[in-house]
Amino acid sequence: MSEKIIELSDNLDTRTFYGVNNQNILCLKNMHPQVRVVARGYTVKMSGSDEEMQRFEDDMRKAERFCIEHNMLSEEIILDLIKGAEPQVFKHDNLILHGVNGKSILARTNNQQKLLRDYEKNDLLFAIGPAGSGKTYVAIALAVRALKNKEVRKIILSRPAVEAGEKLGFLPGDMKEKIDPYLQPLYDALEDMIPQAKLQEYMEKGVIQIAPLAFMRGRTLSDAVVILDEAQNTTVPQIKMFLTRLGMGSKMIITGDLTQIDLPHSQRSGLIDACNVLREIPGISFIHFSEKDIVRHPLVERIVKAYGKGE
Repeated sequence: MSEKIIELSDNLDTRTFYGVNNQNILCLKNMHPQVRVVARGYTVKMSGSDEEMQRFEDDMRKAERFCIEHNMLSEEIILDLIKGAEPQVFKHDNLILHGVNGKSILARTNNQQKLLRDYEKNDLLFAIGPAGSGKTYVAIALAVRALKNKEVRKIILSRPAVEAGEKLGFLPGDMKEKIDPYLQPLYDALEDMIPQAKLQEYMEKGVIQIAPLAFMRGRTLSDAVVILDEAQNTTVPQIKMFLTRLGMGSKMIITGDLTQIDLPHSQRSGLIDACNVLREIPGISFIHFSEKDIVRHPLVERIVKAYGKGE
């Protein structure tokens, strides 16, 4: 009888993989009764004949790959995988990734799909359009997919901390507590795509970093997907500083809504300036979203249209 220790992928959410009351790992054990298995965290220890242990490992790896890709696993799925059958998971065109509980994260509209296509061909992308058009959500989904596929080592998300009517200095708490409300939409999107325990682990290890724009100065952002949200509220020097942080092996996505600029009237939006200065440079893509791309409540599209007419 031999022993073997194997390590699971660090991209795996072990709670989802093992299942409630360890039902998934128990299912795998029951399919291989000749193998003794002790699993804890990312480490699996086996004992048995070499042949039986190899069969167990092959089947476990199938379940592991499925769980990483789809963020879900069940006894029924495991049985299908072991039998060589295709698990009954809905397939969609323009699928970006499977989020928490197997939720399909899709590029739903023409411009969302253009962002998906242009991401493959360009290292710098500008996604510009109204609230609710999905530009930031799709950008974050692309970043999470790249991280899961090990195309990059980290995700860096940033926003300018510019007040929309309220003064930052008068908000309660320390600097982190003052800034976190500005970054909450980024947390919300990530929570749709990465299980909570795994997301917390990524953030503690710095694999996913969320920080205000001022924290980017002096850094070179390599092997990462870097997203700047609400870029209409950057000044010209700020966006120039941010764009020049782009390092080797990285992609950068800039999102913004030119109808929601909160800068003082005396300051020019860095996003407007960048669109004018960089428009003809190869390797940079501009995707302009419209009211037709809005995928929130139907009233949001009507609200955007109404304000558009007023302006």
